[in-house]
Amino acid sequence: METQSKSSWDDGGGGERGLLHSWKGYSYSVTPERLLLPRPVLQVALGSQHGVLLVEGGQVYSFGELPWKQSQVPEPAKPTLESALSGQRVVTVAAGSFHSGAVTEDGGVHMWGENSAGQCGLSGLSTVPNPTPVAVQDLDTVTVPPQTVPVLELACGEKHTLALSVQREVWAWGSGCQLGLNAAVFPVWKPQKVEHLAGRYVLQVACGASHSLALVRCLGSHDGHRPHVDKCGRCNELLYTMTDKEDHVIISDSHYCPLGVELTEDDGKLEAPTPTTGLKTSPSEPVLPSYTSKSESPAVPTVADPTSVPSQPQASEEGEASLVNGMLQVSDSGTLALSGGESDAVAGAKSSPYPDEQAVKDYLKKLSDNTQTDTKASGGLNALLPSTGGLISSTPTSALNNLVASCASAVGGRVASTYEALSLKKMMNFYLPSGASRSGGSPGVVDNSAERVRQEDSMQGKKSSSTGDIREEEAEGLRRRLSLPGLLSQVSPRLLRKTGRPKMRAVALTPLGGAVPEDHEVLPTLQTEVWSWGHGEHGQLGHGDNLARLQPLCIKSLNNKEVVRVAAGAHHSLALTAQSQVFSWGSNSSGQLGHMESPSTVPRLAKLSEGIRVWDVSAGERHTLLLADGDCIQPIIYYSGQQVKEGEEEGGNEKELHQQGGGEEEEEEQAGGYTQQPVLLPFCMNLGYVSSVFAGGRRCVALSDRNVMGFIASLHELASAERRFYCKLCNIKSQILRPLLELESLSSALGQVIFGLLQTLASRFGRLCHLTGQHATSLTASLRRCREVKSLLILEHTSIFLDCYNDYCSAVGNFQVMGGFQALTKPSIDMFGKSPELLQKLSECGEENLTTADLLVVLFYLPSRHLHEYSRLLLKLATCFEVVGGRNTSSSACDLKCSTEYQKLQDSCSKFEASVLQLKRKRKEADYTVHFWKIFPGKMTDSLRKPYRRLICESSNKGLTLQNAGRFSVNWFILFNDVLVHAQFSTHHIFPLATLWVEPIPEEDTGLYGLKVITPEETLTLLASSPMEKAKWLRSINQAVDQALSGKGQDAASGSSVQKLEPPISRTASYTFYKEGRLKDATYEGRWLSGKPNGRGVLKWSDGRIYTGAFKNGLEDGFGEFVAPNKTLNKNDHYQGYWKDGKMHGLGTYRYASGEVYDGSFQEGVRHGHGMLRSGKLNTSSPSVFIGQWLQDKKTGYGVFDDITKGEKYMGMWQDHQRQGTGVVVTQFGLYYEGAFKDNKMMGTGVLLSEDDTTYEGEFSDDWTLSGKGVLTMPNGDYLEGSFNGEWGSGLKVTGSYFKPHLFDTDKDKTQAMKLGHLCVCAEDKWPAVFEECWSQLGCEAPGQGEPEKAWENIAVALTTSQRHILDSPEILSRSHNKTLESLEVIPQHVGPITMDRYNAIRLYLIKACDTPLHPLGRLLETLVAVYRMTYVGVGANRRLLHQAVSEIKSYLNRIFLIVRFLFPDLPEEGGLIPEPTTDLQEKNEPDSTDALPESPKPARVVSSSALLLPVLLPRLYPPLFTLYALDKEREDDVYWECVLRLNKQPDLALLAFLGVQQKFWPVSIPTSLPAPGEKQQVIPSTKDACFASAVETLQQISTTFTPSDKLQVIQLTFEEITQEVQVLLKQDFLWSMDDLFPVFLYVVLRARIRNLGSEVSLIEDLMDPCVQHGEHGIMFTTLKACYYQIQHEKVT
Repeated sequence: METQSKSSWDDGGGGERGLLHSWKGYSYSVTPERLLLPRPVLQVALGSQHGVLLVEGGQVYSFGELPWKQSQVPEPAKPTLESALSGQRVVTVAAGSFHSGAVTEDGGVHMWGENSAGQCGLSGLSTVPNPTPVAVQDLDTVTVPPQTVPVLELACGEKHTLALSVQREVWAWGSGCQLGLNAAVFPVWKPQKVEHLAGRYVLQVACGASHSLALVRCLGSHDGHRPHVDKCGRCNELLYTMTDKEDHVIISDSHYCPLGVELTEDDGKLEAPTPTTGLKTSPSEPVLPSYTSKSESPAVPTVADPTSVPSQPQASEEGEASLVNGMLQVSDSGTLALSGGESDAVAGAKSSPYPDEQAVKDYLKKLSDNTQTDTKASGGLNALLPSTGGLISSTPTSALNNLVASCASAVGGRVASTYEALSLKKMMNFYLPSGASRSGGSPGVVDNSAERVRQEDSMQGKKSSSTGDIREEEAEGLRRRLSLPGLLSQVSPRLLRKTGRPKMRAVALTPLGGAVPEDHEVLPTLQTEVWSWGHGEHGQLGHGDNLARLQPLCIKSLNNKEVVRVAAGAHHSLALTAQSQVFSWGSNSSGQLGHMESPSTVPRLAKLSEGIRVWDVSAGERHTLLLADGDCIQPIIYYSGQQVKEGEEEGGNEKELHQQGGGEEEEEEQAGGYTQQPVLLPFCMNLGYVSSVFAGGRRCVALSDRNVMGFIASLHELASAERRFYCKLCNIKSQILRPLLELESLSSALGQVIFGLLQTLASRFGRLCHLTGQHATSLTASLRRCREVKSLLILEHTSIFLDCYNDYCSAVGNFQVMGGFQALTKPSIDMFGKSPELLQKLSECGEENLTTADLLVVLFYLPSRHLHEYSRLLLKLATCFEVVGGRNTSSSACDLKCSTEYQKLQDSCSKFEASVLQLKRKRKEADYTVHFWKIFPGKMTDSLRKPYRRLICESSNKGLTLQNAGRFSVNWFILFNDVLVHAQFSTHHIFPLATLWVEPIPEEDTGLYGLKVITPEETLTLLASSPMEKAKWLRSINQAVDQALSGKGQDAASGSSVQKLEPPISRTASYTFYKEGRLKDATYEGRWLSGKPNGRGVLKWSDGRIYTGAFKNGLEDGFGEFVAPNKTLNKNDHYQGYWKDGKMHGLGTYRYASGEVYDGSFQEGVRHGHGMLRSGKLNTSSPSVFIGQWLQDKKTGYGVFDDITKGEKYMGMWQDHQRQGTGVVVTQFGLYYEGAFKDNKMMGTGVLLSEDDTTYEGEFSDDWTLSGKGVLTMPNGDYLEGSFNGEWGSGLKVTGSYFKPHLFDTDKDKTQAMKLGHLCVCAEDKWPAVFEECWSQLGCEAPGQGEPEKAWENIAVALTTSQRHILDSPEILSRSHNKTLESLEVIPQHVGPITMDRYNAIRLYLIKACDTPLHPLGRLLETLVAVYRMTYVGVGANRRLLHQAVSEIKSYLNRIFLIVRFLFPDLPEEGGLIPEPTTDLQEKNEPDSTDALPESPKPARVVSSSALLLPVLLPRLYPPLFTLYALDKEREDDVYWECVLRLNKQPDLALLAFLGVQQKFWPVSIPTSLPAPGEKQQVIPSTKDACFASAVETLQQISTTFTPSDKLQVIQLTFEEITQEVQVLLKQDFLWSMDDLFPVFLYVVLRARIRNLGSEVSLIEDLMDPCVQHGEHGIMFTTLKACYYQIQHEKVT
């Protein structure tokens, strides 16, 4: 239990909360005495003669007789503090007959009192005087020491204790079968887990004197992990049986095991205090132990005579039946129980072992009469079998046959015929597994009370069931199970009766599982079961018999009864349901059950007058206390049980202890009267507001509160109202909804749509009902416990309630709008008759003469009235706080608490109030809509009427007409909550509100009251009849649109005071176009602006085309993806890129279904500008790649075409997809052609070279076909001049002259190489489209024409839009890339004079800009690199293309430099100077910039395109370029390399000598790494690769650099290294002369072994900055070049 913290108004007087009143009996003379304690009492627990109190603050007091205390307290009645518990905060207490327990805050258990049976769980002590800790330890866990299990609550019986752990498992200790443990020896000293309940969620436990009860949460779907078993592990019966019944199969789970316990051989040694020798008859027959009663008289030893057992074969292969002395019994729920006779009910009275045969016959006859007269009773065989009593127990099989035969005859003809075909023997075997019939063991000793137990009709209290609707019970029964397995259930009389009824369908109305989304955690569960175990001689276990159960067993008849609390008296049990009913069963010796069935072995309802709702129960030794709601708010108390007379009280108690069932009547007479049914205690109104009642022994206790500030009364009123409402809902559900839904003909009567809506309505009603039940239970629990605002779930979880009510009311409204209530009229009249008093009563409707339909409407709208009740009661609670706030100014903490709680109450109250208004409005809308459908022409109704659609307004009063409508045309405008309908004579147009815009037309223009309605495809002008009408329609349409957009539709809370004037003009919606045109039947989903798609969206055409991306003004605009199916190829075309005005425009990638891919520019939906087209994969028929310029979807302008199949590459001009103009072709076989093309052929003048330098220059007529005049030159210089005809490579026809120019020349090398490049496209004319694209991105019409400022703006825009695009898909760019972007967002200073710093800043900016493709310059560079590689890689790697490749790079530099100078207008032109600050002389040798001339008088930096741009461009183009150099210089490099390899075989000194290096430059010693640092190693003749090693290493780095300036820098460093080394040798400064320097440098070059030195030299020469040629770098470069030529021509002797 939660402790109750001090309330804000409880100033410490303690006299207002937790007041304790105690009394005995129920007569008028009784007045309760008030027990005064220093603090409010939170909980009371009562034993036989003592009690325990828990007060606020967690202290515990005991009162009454406490024999276990060492010093007997003289005044036993006065409460004494249990000081052993001081320092501990106790949260709950419990009391057994003679012992007590307490649980502390941390879950620890303390026990004290009588311990002879181990009930305190402390071994070795017969009594425990003071509270002592008891460890509840889980020995199954692996941890050492074992884990202590924290406990929530305790329950104590006479000789046992149960604990409920925080994990919701039950632990038990003490003695007796009521522990539910498989224990061989009692007492059980250490707490043990009740394994039978393991895995289930136990909510509460209760203990009687010798039995135990547990309230368990039903296994929902969330507990599905339990393994599925289909046979009982004990009696081997099927757990589920299936009965085929006409058109439906009934699956029943009603099996339960006869004893609820598995009997194995060892179990024979259970509790047997008296010697029971000879109990076991043979090893194969386990025998039930005989339980002795707790009477003082010695138990009758029931020893079976082994000789009387007929010898039987061993158990059949089905396995040993676990049934002995099988008393065949049918429990009340109709399941077959075979059980051992138990000596549990032994009594001193008449105790013949069996009833004689005559008695049985009489009983059978009486029963069969019963079944015929009382048709409601579930008679028949169900009722017959219990009578067989102990007869079967040890009769041989023949007797069994007789018995069943007599049973059958007694039932009468209607059943008997069914059995004709059955062999009875077979039938009995079907029920009794073969081992069961040979029962040995003790025959049951039956006494009169046991007989009385058996003589009840097994009707499960049908007659007393207050629900009154027998059909509901039966439908429920059918749903759950059908009583007996197999054959018997086929002839269950209940089924025989069923055939005479209209057909019903079983419908489950209670939602299963959590029902409300918050599951079990927030609200208490209502799906519960009650489990019982222990002694059952008084029927207190509720299983329909008086047998003991050793293990927990579910009381089936309480399933689905929503039990929320159980209580146990000494020999009787109580269950309280959420519907405030009390079920009781067990001993009824003093009327303690509240009804007159005596004793009751199955739960029956206590008899209380109607309208009394019980919400707390407690049971004492022979009495029951009920706390209930009466007519007023103050709770009332009922007592049922024995009157206690003062004088005889003690003796009575003594006697009660020794009494046993038999002599009850006599004892009752002595002790005075007892109640026939619960009686109201007259004094209960004087006690104040009772929050809980407790009973125990003979005593009664009530805890009450004074009504301070009206707070307590308001809490009680809230809980009471909720309980009343729940009962009301349950009645409606069971008496109206369920019978209606079970009508078989209902779905055909209502039609599919309405029936579906009714089912939705019913399930939402069920959900609401369930939620109310859960809430009522939770309120009751909080009344019983803490009575504080914070415990009210309705404040924390208001939304759960509001959602539930909203859903329910929507369902009612939808049902109503579709004419559901009218349709329900006929079934209702059939069901409830013409004058429906039941409906009248349940709907609380005072009006007379309402139609059935109207009554149903009132009835189903009834729950919504309860919301107002919530807000009223919460407001009432809040007002209590207002008063308090005014009064109590002392403690600020209290004030704070008050103010937050007050705030919560206020907030929830206003939420409920708002909801009430909203639901009222919804109901009004539904009524208005229903009325409208009655007058609307029928044909349109069917298509327009939808469950969720509500009418807002309509223009039948001609309030709104269409402008320029014809005289006789009908224009009817109807505004619903989701569409605007324009109805004409026979047609109607529907405009969805989500895509409808309305704006008023100003009146001054026209004098008309006009509204302009814009929809995606139409614009209507509507005229209103007056300014009022205009305003009304404008407001209505705008509100409806706003609600349709917010997705609330009819659920919108437009009750909110802040109403937006108009819905947003920009919105997200979906729409399907219907008019002819480009968009016919296309569906658009996305953003809109004033009737046009605008923003991001998806457009899908009916033929499968889909566009996803940006829209502007109704057209695709911006970045988007487009998919179009290609029907012939059965694949999709796919475009991804930019759009403008509904067409592809800008950069994009188009993947054709054919496999071609175009990547480049589009304009007006066609390929235009620069682009690349890849056709086919490498292995397909015609793989090829074109990159170049397109014009109106055709290749036109300069382009490169790589035909991979032919192995040819064309670089030249195109027109209309054809090669036209000048161009170059290279092939993979080394052929090279440059010249004219026409109509896609080589036609005109051209030059053709083959791999071996054979050259033809002249006329061509077709590809590789010579035709006309020309000159053919051989590699050796001979040439033919004349007229040629034929294809190159296959016999040429020649007419001409042959010349041999070098016939007499000795110098053969003088052949003049053919100068190529005249007949191809010049470098400046290549790729114009690429540069144009860049200029246009900068906002220029043509290169250089435009504003730099505008260009910078465009750059900024390009970067930010790209960045936004990246944010949508971050995977495109890396992190470093993002950083680059951020730094580029800053526009550099681009005006003003250029200084060195500005120049460097520009240089760095360019490096960054060219690093990202999102910058126009970066994009340009990326494209240039792509085209360059496309041109010169693969087949294009032809040495004859070197010259063109170099000039192409130079042309790039010039054209990019133009753009840079446009962006930075003050940058000097090529070759201009920037003055250099004099201080920074040393810094001019920057690796990637070219140096100024050292001789120039004033230091300055020369501006050149190569210095600025080569560092950016060349590294990317280096691989293809260098490959061309290597191919071109191949022969020279080979000669050079051969020489290098040869000379490098020489040791250092020999090589130096050979090269003619002066001796003074020869190193004498060289630094070495092996000896100690600083030491030198002598250079000896054999030393190799050691001299000038650092210079050699430096020079080798020339191959790792890209730009000429970097390479020159390397050469300079090499010279410096040489100089340094020589200076060390000569120990003085030293100036080189060329004669000295050249041999040394030559040595270094040789030792550096650079493979392609010739290519490096040529590259530097070609791309060197012209301004460097005459400076220091120029001289050094010339030296290197000289070395290269020297090595080539070196003659080694």
